[in-house]
Amino acid sequence: MNSLFVVCAGLLTISILASSMSSRLGIPLLLVFLVVGMLAGEDGLGGLAFDNTDTVYVVGSLALAIILLDGGMRTRAENFKIALAPSLSLASFGVLISAVVTGMAATWLLDLHWMEGLLLGSIVGSTDAAAVFSLLQGKGLNLKKRVSATLEIESASNDPMAIFLTITLVEMLASGQTSFTWSFLLMFIQQFGIGGICGVAGGLFLTWLVNRMTLDTGLYPLLITAGAILVFSLTNLLGGSGFLAIFITGLVLGNRKLRNLQNILHMQDGMAWLSQIGLFLMLGLLVTPSEMLNIALPALAVAFFIILVARPVAVLVCIAPFSFSWRERLFISWVGLRGAVPIMLAIFPLVAGLEQAQLLFNAAFVVVLVSLLLQGASLPLAARLCGVEIPPSPEPLHRTSLDMSVESDYELMVYQLTQTKWCIGMQLRDLKMPADTRIAAVFRRKQLLHPSGSTRLELSDVLCVIGRAKDLPTLSKLFSTVNTPRHLANQHVYGDFILDGGALLKDIGQFYGFEVPAEMHKQTLAGFFERQFGGYPVLGDSIHWQGMTWTVAETEGENGWISKVGLKMDKARIKKAESSDPAA
Repeated sequence: MNSLFVVCAGLLTISILASSMSSRLGIPLLLVFLVVGMLAGEDGLGGLAFDNTDTVYVVGSLALAIILLDGGMRTRAENFKIALAPSLSLASFGVLISAVVTGMAATWLLDLHWMEGLLLGSIVGSTDAAAVFSLLQGKGLNLKKRVSATLEIESASNDPMAIFLTITLVEMLASGQTSFTWSFLLMFIQQFGIGGICGVAGGLFLTWLVNRMTLDTGLYPLLITAGAILVFSLTNLLGGSGFLAIFITGLVLGNRKLRNLQNILHMQDGMAWLSQIGLFLMLGLLVTPSEMLNIALPALAVAFFIILVARPVAVLVCIAPFSFSWRERLFISWVGLRGAVPIMLAIFPLVAGLEQAQLLFNAAFVVVLVSLLLQGASLPLAARLCGVEIPPSPEPLHRTSLDMSVESDYELMVYQLTQTKWCIGMQLRDLKMPADTRIAAVFRRKQLLHPSGSTRLELSDVLCVIGRAKDLPTLSKLFSTVNTPRHLANQHVYGDFILDGGALLKDIGQFYGFEVPAEMHKQTLAGFFERQFGGYPVLGDSIHWQGMTWTVAETEGENGWISKVGLKMDKARIKKAESSDPAA
């Protein structure tokens, strides 16, 4: 027992310490955990022989459920109005299209039966939320809001479809079926119908329970986790998709008023990381690299086919009806990162004892390795080339909710003043802060000050501000400084000119020399964008109109009213505008 504890704790410690090299070397973090497991495995330096697929299946299913719960709790409902339709299209039809296209290629490349090829396509059909989140945050990428919301919701919600396809095909192959029947559609309706109902019911019940229980702070996250796993297991017993149910449970919990939510999220973050590290370590131990040599070339061909053909085809078909530029579509196609889920799903054929199970597992492992290495490492470059990166928005150094009551939406936000802030030297009474916000404390050279209206702000002051989440953008603009990356600092990201969102199209057309239809004369630039994007334009959205590119450069308020629009035009138009008004 002690030897087992030494090995497990040692591998976990090594993985966490090795993660510090991820940002320095540009290696995706999840790949570090996988490599540590492989080095400790049978063909590695550790020489540990581990082939217990049943243990991996049980522990891995639990880890995957916790990862999905955390992903659901961190998926924001406000992103739904701007990206729900395209992301759900990718999460459902996109996975299906990718699985079918990949299956056809795998059937030929690996000499499989067409149903086995389709099974491999289903196994590697979903993108990984943990991989997408950790890479976007770890590399400090700030993407256009519509693009990032689509990727986050898609990667967090596409696992249930891949899991359903995989489990169904494994059961069909295990029972000797060689063709599809109507039972496939009935099983789909049953799995997703029961999973969806149980997920919503479980989320609402847990919200009600947590808000009415008075517990020690550390017990709330455990109650949430235990309750969500109960929803997961009961849904499976009822014949539904437990993975869909636990994701929806997390989605409901994360977007409702919940007692002690910030502490719950912090604890969930740690549990999700533990699940990911443990899952990747087990999968790294389970794999035997020497066995992959025989299928290395065809498996690599499958991996490149998914990246260069299957994923782009699925993206182009699924988001064709939506407002994305060709560069944005290209970037979404590239961010088809595979992670723990495909390798975990590749365990299912092994547990079922299918004839080609080991080959499917090895092929899925190669696909994940190639995806993390190629797509993960090149993500910043891809964002730059596709023009989907925008300067970061100002944010506090730290923020936490003040859970005085369930209904309270007040937060504590911490800021540090730098030399570039105009408010330095001003008295607090002269600051134009949002209503119901207060500077509760000021730290100056390690001393705590009790601020009054006459207190003057100084350089490097640390401010503790109490306010509501809706006032966060205003407060951050007032007190926070944005560290814009060097490659964005000297670029006109939003265009050559910045226009007021309230300007009339008629006036803009007269100034820049283009005709505006009569019915659009009284329409504002902000209203024009709202009409183009169905009422929900967000920062970074762009339109090509009248031979020029118009981009949302700034929004204000809870409803995201467009206050600034960037305009990029060709050189001939710039010269014409300058000649008509030299002051322009």
